[in-house]
Amino acid sequence: MISRNLKNVLVVSIGFLSLYTAFGGLQSLQSSLNAEEGMGVASLSVIYASTIISSMFLPPIMVKNLGCKWTIVASMACFVSYSFGNLYPGWYTLMPTSVILGLGGSPLWSAKCTYLTISGNMQASKEGKRVSDIINQYFGIFFFNFQSSAVWGNLMSSLIFGQDTNIADIPEEQLQSCGAADCGLNVSVNSTTTRPAQELVWTLVGAYIGVGLLAMLIVAVFLDNIDREQASEFRGNREPFCHTFLATFRLLKDWRMVTLIPLTMYSGFEQTFIAGEYTKNYVTCALGIHFVGFVMMCFGASNSLCSFLSGRLARYTGRAALFALAALANFSCIIALLYWRPRPEQLPVFFIFSALWGVADAIWQTQTNVLYSTLFPQEKEAAYANYCMWESLGFVIAFAYSTFLCLEYKLYILLAVLLLTSITYPIVEYHEHKHPTPPVEKGAYRSNKEIQTDQSQIICQTKI
Repeated sequence: MISRNLKNVLVVSIGFLSLYTAFGGLQSLQSSLNAEEGMGVASLSVIYASTIISSMFLPPIMVKNLGCKWTIVASMACFVSYSFGNLYPGWYTLMPTSVILGLGGSPLWSAKCTYLTISGNMQASKEGKRVSDIINQYFGIFFFNFQSSAVWGNLMSSLIFGQDTNIADIPEEQLQSCGAADCGLNVSVNSTTTRPAQELVWTLVGAYIGVGLLAMLIVAVFLDNIDREQASEFRGNREPFCHTFLATFRLLKDWRMVTLIPLTMYSGFEQTFIAGEYTKNYVTCALGIHFVGFVMMCFGASNSLCSFLSGRLARYTGRAALFALAALANFSCIIALLYWRPRPEQLPVFFIFSALWGVADAIWQTQTNVLYSTLFPQEKEAAYANYCMWESLGFVIAFAYSTFLCLEYKLYILLAVLLLTSITYPIVEYHEHKHPTPPVEKGAYRSNKEIQTDQSQIICQTKI
């Protein structure tokens, strides 16, 4: 029998898997499917700009008032609205739903991270194990399931769009403009990015809406409301609004949070590149839009597997060794992509790059989340709100210059941010090695059995 905490981790993981099967699939296709006037990329920019705004105040307010469970459910509804907007994509449908999705993005991830951290602390207290080991394991399980959403979402798009009878061969003239050889700003006008038949688009988006609604149902029905009492207590004993509003910014007084900004923003930069630039300027340009799903499935599969493995390996190798591996993988890929000229006969190479990028992204995602939970155990909501805010800023900047900077310069910017991260992150890791942050005291989290029998004695997980 699995523990109740592990069951809750699996429920959260499956819910996010279902939700991001829809959103991840749509995000991978935006730069190619809604390429007219850069509408797809613009919608992604709006999403992450809106996420930055919501990161400033929404996560602490929603998590402390609704609790983690219902914050996750409400935020998932915001994601489903974006799928509805893609039924009839236009500036008047995509932009408002992008804002709604962005407002729900930061509370969703802050609530998820807080929930996993609470569960990890409770289980560690119950088993008498190191808190960091259990949290690492739980985040590894979560990201193993979550990152596999790229497989299923892109499999759906590839199978459905593969039925299109208008797939044409790619002319030699277009192949000459693929990759960093050309500026890469005019790929969207080429024939291979022509939208598939509208009926196929409706079929795909309808399927994405269905799995998004399924995610909400799974979490609402099967997830335990482990912080219900804390949320009720907060509603009955409110702090001044400005105090909650400024919680995210107060944490920036901690030099460790400021030093982690390049690492957190790089996560946004590298995800933007694989989802927006690689799919458009390499895959769509040289193979066609119907291959985007298959290549991103490879990315998702390697990402999912390495997310699980990194959670296990971290207890033996430490975070620093894994971060070094991720940096080396991304550095190698960036240098190679600067010189590679993609052609259809080089099909395996497209999958090799996506697999390597998946390995690196798995480490960036899992270990950065664990790092935040380790460094800021008493300010989880504010810490993860900062994580969402700075990662989203990376997304916004990368999507913003996507439509006017040449691909070569985008790769150089990505390389520069990676090098800056390689300088700033070790400072924090060295300080943590010399002066470990004390974990939450054992009594702060109690087992599910204790919670069920004596809920009036629940101790709040943060300083309220």
